[in-house]
Amino acid sequence: MSGKPSVLFVCVHNAGRSQMAAGWLRHLAGDSVEVRSAGSAPADQVNPVAVEAMREVGIDLTAQAPTRLTWDAAQASDVIVTMGCGDACPVFPGKRYEDWQLTDPAGQPLDVVRQVRDEIRTRVEALLADLRRHR
Repeated sequence: MSGKPSVLFVCVHNAGRSQMAAGWLRHLAGDSVEVRSAGSAPADQVNPVAVEAMREVGIDLTAQAPTRLTWDAAQASDVIVTMGCGDACPVFPGKRYEDWQLTDPAGQPLDVVRQVRDEIRTRVEALLADLRRHR
């Protein structure tokens, strides 16, 4: 992987898990990683409870909006991290894939969303460390 690595986080609605993961990676990596997130069936807005949980750790998701997964976004990404979308997530040849099994924060109370947020941070930190090792 030469130059700046690119990571795409994908979940069904692009409203919770993938938005939190993208927020963490932007926060932790700065501009050293290109970060994208998308959904196979995007929601109308980012989950307000996810926005609140991330605000508690100093990450602002209020400007983010769910985005539809496109072939171009996937093609332009070095790593594609899927989160519970199963068969709805298309597979693009030659890409590095990780599938993170995470609780869907949709409809969950803030204490559950905090646990998901913290688990995502741990996984993003490990992914970032791995990307830095393979530069």
